[in-house]
Parts: sequence; C-alpha cells; structure tokens
Amino acid sequence: MKILALCIGNPERLPGKSYKTGIFKHAVNGAVMIDAEGLVGDAICNRKHHGGVDQAVYIEGSLTLDWWAQQLGRPYEPGTFGENMVISGLDNRDVSVGDRFISGDLDLEVSACRIPCATFAAKMNDPKFVKRYTAAARPGIYCRVVTGGVAEAGTPVEYQPFPGERVMMPELMETFGRRLSEADRARYLAAPIHYKLRAILELGI
Repeated sequence: MKILALCIGNPERLPGKSYKTGIFKHAVNGAVMIDAEGLVGDAICNRKHHGGVDQAVYIEGSLTLDWWAQQLGRPYEPGTFGENMVISGLDNRDVSVGDRFISGDLDLEVSACRIPCATFAAKMNDPKFVKRYTAAARPGIYCRVVTGGVAEAGTPVEYQPFPGERVMMPELMETFGRRLSEADRARYLAAPIHYKLRAILELGI
C-alpha cells in the first residue's frame, strides 16, 4: 500500500446554501504536515459534526473509489468525497475500528466510519446520494492521529489490523443509531471506537 493522494480544502459555499463547508477537497503536491487535528491547512467549518481528534483524517481506499468511478460513470478525482487521503490497494469494507495505517512517523488509528449527510448529497448534486452511499455499504474511514508526521503522495503505508474482535466499517454504518445486543455492545466498547459513540454505548443507549 501507499499514499496515492493527500487532499485539503478551503471554506466554500454550496450552491443555494448560506453556510460554508470544507468538503471541497483537492489533491496537493508535496509534503503535508499531519497533527492531532488532521492535515495542517485543511478547512473544517462545522466542528460539531466534522473534525476533532477522533475524526482527524478521513481516508478512502483506492479499490472502493474505483468501484465508485464505475457507479458514477466517470473517473474519480481525489477529494471528490471530501477525503483527506487515498490509500492504494485498500477496500473500505475490509477495515475495522482499531486498524492502523503507518507511514514513516505518521501513525493513524481507525476510530469510526463516515456517515453521509445532506451536505455530502448537495456536493454530489444528488438529493438521493445519502441513500445511495448508505446502500453501497462502503463507508469512508475516520482516523485519529496516534503520532503526527509528514505525509506525501507515493509514500509506502504499512497496514496493521486490529488484534481484537473486529468492528468492520460496513457494520458500523449499518448499526449507526440502533440499539446493540449486549454482546455487540461489549465488542464495540473493546475496540478503540470514536469517543462520542463510546459515550453513547457506555450509557446503554
């Protein structure tokens, strides 16, 4: 595996919307510093739902994006889904909470899956895209930064699967907002899951 693209965005308005969003990402050349809050210089406009230490870096796998290119009927440009990083040879469906992606000094740990929103649908110019993305069951991957560092396209990536019981990205999307069985709740809590979801699960909601 290697980093195929690193993407950042500036605050921009969606057509017909009053608010600004950082979802418009574009691939950048050269090295990018990544710290606990993500890619330095990347815009995060709605910090209630985006960004933060457990959603610092948003990853898409190249195999998943190749699939989407076929579905969309056009070549996929890095940053289209608002991702920060594209990793070669990666299928989002094979990733679980706690998996690690290591590139040089940079160490990323998977914490959550991407849940599509109305802003995403508006950006894709498709009011049904939230349902389409959910039905595809190939959600993007949010990571926390265990150790920051400098990243650059072309740099090799070491993949380390989580050693415990796995919570896969499609499963995490499917169960979002639903009450879990006690066995699944315990399995989710045993993984290094996003702190917001952890708080909900600990309350037994």
